Amino acid sequence: MHTLGIALAFVEGFGLILSPCILPILPIVLATSLDGGRRRPFGIITGFILAFTGFALLSRQMLGWTQIDPASVRPVALGLLVVFGLVMLSQTLADQLVGMTHRLANVGQTFASRLDAGGNGYFSGVAVGALIGLVWTPCAGPLMAAAIVQIMQARTGLEATLTVLLFALGAGVPMLLIALLGRQIMHRLTFLQTHAGGVRRALGVTIIAVAVLLYEGAEVPLLAAVDLSTPVATTTGGTMTNALVSPYVAPEMAPGGDWLNSPPLKISDLRGKIVLIDFWTYSCINCVRTLPYITRWDAKYHDKGLVIIGVHAPEFEFEKKRENVKTAVEKYGIRYPVMLDNALATWNNFSNHYWPAHYLIDQNGRVVYTHFGEGEYAVTENNIRALLGLGAEQSSVSTSSGQVGPSQPTPETYLGYLRADRYFGKGPARPDVEFEYHPPALVPADHWTLGGVWTMADEKIISGHAGAFLRLNFKAKQVFLVMGTRNGTPATITLTLNGAPIGHQSGPDVQNGTITINGHALYELVNQTPFQNSILEITAQTDGIEMYAFTFGG
Repeated sequence: MHTLGIALAFVEGFGLILSPCILPILPIVLATSLDGGRRRPFGIITGFILAFTGFALLSRQMLGWTQIDPASVRPVALGLLVVFGLVMLSQTLADQLVGMTHRLANVGQTFASRLDAGGNGYFSGVAVGALIGLVWTPCAGPLMAAAIVQIMQARTGLEATLTVLLFALGAGVPMLLIALLGRQIMHRLTFLQTHAGGVRRALGVTIIAVAVLLYEGAEVPLLAAVDLSTPVATTTGGTMTNALVSPYVAPEMAPGGDWLNSPPLKISDLRGKIVLIDFWTYSCINCVRTLPYITRWDAKYHDKGLVIIGVHAPEFEFEKKRENVKTAVEKYGIRYPVMLDNALATWNNFSNHYWPAHYLIDQNGRVVYTHFGEGEYAVTENNIRALLGLGAEQSSVSTSSGQVGPSQPTPETYLGYLRADRYFGKGPARPDVEFEYHPPALVPADHWTLGGVWTMADEKIISGHAGAFLRLNFKAKQVFLVMGTRNGTPATITLTLNGAPIGHQSGPDVQNGTITINGHALYELVNQTPFQNSILEITAQTDGIEMYAFTFGG
């Protein structure tokens, strides 16, 4: 959690009282606080803080719902600043803005008076303060926009909540003082009231100028602390490629997870090191294809200051078993620390959505580069070297994602009914019951069907007897299938490709057209040349064989 940035939010909020733009709000605060009991000023500030906090957090949540990149908020915020600056340059538009503010406030005050008829004014003050918190937003100027962006880019809900609360408290404290001291404060603001037109226009010009400077990448002192400007990732040598426009403080590893190859680690304890976080799971072929590059970087750069942490985030229930992950770690030669994130707590801390996902963290604990999926290996290694101060290197690493040629392979295909993709059969699938399926004569491209007795469970299908088969119409060079057995004992399946026993086009896990399933894992069934459309049929030689998901390679 970025403690300094959160603390600065209070300073930013407090600084708003220095802006002449706050003047349209002060008469509302004064008028409503003087008309009521002694507790009304406290009610006004309570309502103000609650309303603004709710508005800011809702804005952040809407970004999550819509999957909008938080970095895209920046140009929108700057555009709104320019619009507001233009409004302040126009007497007519400024009068309309102030008039709208007062009309809304009057509505709120009328409603509030009914809440506290004969009372001490606290609850009516809450109602008025809540309205002020909403209509006050345009008057907040550049500091408001900076704080809103900081809130939206917060990596955890706790960080966002603390940031917005401290910002609202910072703005609320001077307002509370104004409400308590009343007309004595208004007397001090006589000059600003007398020259309100000139002050308003000067502020409009200032706001537009600040917005333009921020867009061009300049750092405005009070705003620079919240990364609204365009920061450049700090390197000790070389130049980073595709660095984040807005680096952010790296979230912490969730406590309590099981670890392999290392005792539990904390990001905060690794300051001064370069850290690469790799979210992966061992039955994901896209993750598996990245491991040779990551293990190579660990061997090459560990002694130079690189710490790689593999966060194993399971997709299926069997991937939560420590012994299964340990077997995979040994199989792929992983020597760097691996955390078992079975509850997806660290996954959620990073707001991650992908397998694999890579987060590169600099010596100051900031995420400065991310990449999701396969590929960009040369870019990632270049950025590692830049942060380590090693300079550029002519890399021989391929940036291919593993999919070549103009055609796209069949998409990843899940078999359990919770995420079943492209099932095609005579009648619907039957969840959680053993049922005898009868396949259609033809299966459309990128679809699959069943024959014989199967049980379709939430995340897998389970063969009911020997001879049950799955038929798949796919487009790809390689076919992978996540499989296991119900009781853990070895079992076999046989394969045919385009109606004939699979031969030289079989994957490395196939022996004489047969695969022996030893534990829950990812098995390579087909490796045909060239990339083409084919029909694969998989026949279970016993009951209790579990199949989870297909993935494909170009």
